[in-house]
Amino acid sequence: MGRAVDDSGTPAEEPATDGEAAGEAAGEAAHDQARPEEDPLALRLEQLILGAGRQYTPFQAARAADVSMELAARFWRAMGFADIGQAKALTETDVIALRRLAGLVEAGLLSEAMAVQVARSTGQTTARLAEWQIDSFLEGLTEPPEPGMTRTEVAYPLVELLLPELQEFLVYVWRRQLAAATGRVVQAADDEEMVDRRLAVAFADLVGFTRLTRRLEEEELGELVEAFETTAADLVAAHGGRLIKTLGDEVLYVADDAGTAAEIGLRLIETLANDATMPELRVGMALGTVTTRMGDVFGNTVNLASRLTSIAPKDAVLVDGALRAELVAAGEAPESEKETDADASYRFALRPLYQRPVRGLGVIEPWLLTRRTPGS
Repeated sequence: MGRAVDDSGTPAEEPATDGEAAGEAAGEAAHDQARPEEDPLALRLEQLILGAGRQYTPFQAARAADVSMELAARFWRAMGFADIGQAKALTETDVIALRRLAGLVEAGLLSEAMAVQVARSTGQTTARLAEWQIDSFLEGLTEPPEPGMTRTEVAYPLVELLLPELQEFLVYVWRRQLAAATGRVVQAADDEEMVDRRLAVAFADLVGFTRLTRRLEEEELGELVEAFETTAADLVAAHGGRLIKTLGDEVLYVADDAGTAAEIGLRLIETLANDATMPELRVGMALGTVTTRMGDVFGNTVNLASRLTSIAPKDAVLVDGALRAELVAAGEAPESEKETDADASYRFALRPLYQRPVRGLGVIEPWLLTRRTPGS
């Protein structure tokens, strides 16, 4: 049911029922008693970032957005926001966000379940980005230059200058990524391929990472992980792959074809081998149908690539039979090294290893992938 409006066209507050008003008042009172006094400078910084001051409880915000409290709570939790009872901690921007999401559902552009997925994927992605920016970026820039100054006092003018620039840059990168993802969907052969696609999936895993965690200081370990993730992300992007996620000592990437995935895997090993601070790397990859959800990939192909990584020798790439077959079909690798001219212009060489059972996947025959040079 729509909300009443006053003569100016502004939505008018509908009177709450006695039960609603009593529940809201009791919730606010209980929460206010439990909440410690908040730093006024921290509140000023929050208001600067959010662009509005606190003025709504969750109940009031849901009502102002004309959204049920149940749906509002689903959206907020999906975005990764903690339950705050009925504290007056929400702003006009929270109301607008609720109204927009609910409006997409009301207009039939998104189902309610899809709107929750949009909220969850956006919340998870931006939460990690925000944590990184605070930990690695703002932390270093907000060291107090003079004794007696607090970090918040330094942070406020800095955030005031950086916020609009970072916001514009975030929107630019998101639009670029959205354009690339849309292009891949449009080029899909059929509707099913938009969700279940045939991709080369690869894991790259640092060897002996658990031992390193016991030997290195926390700062050294953080620097090593950041260097590995940065190197992997740059190589994957530069050579046409897509980084799906990083897991500290492991990265997962995909490529549309076997040749691209193979080239990235070998370059990762070659690059890290030239860095004395890095441990050895092992890579496993498989080709097949995967299911894509919220930017991640799932299915037997992903599981197979993971298993191949776990059994790969140090500084080596193992591939499955399907990826090997595509490399051969594309003229990237010979069918058989024994029957191939040593000067043939193939990019890769493949050597079969012993078949072995893999838990949950049956018996597989891994192939060792190496770079092939003329005359080898």
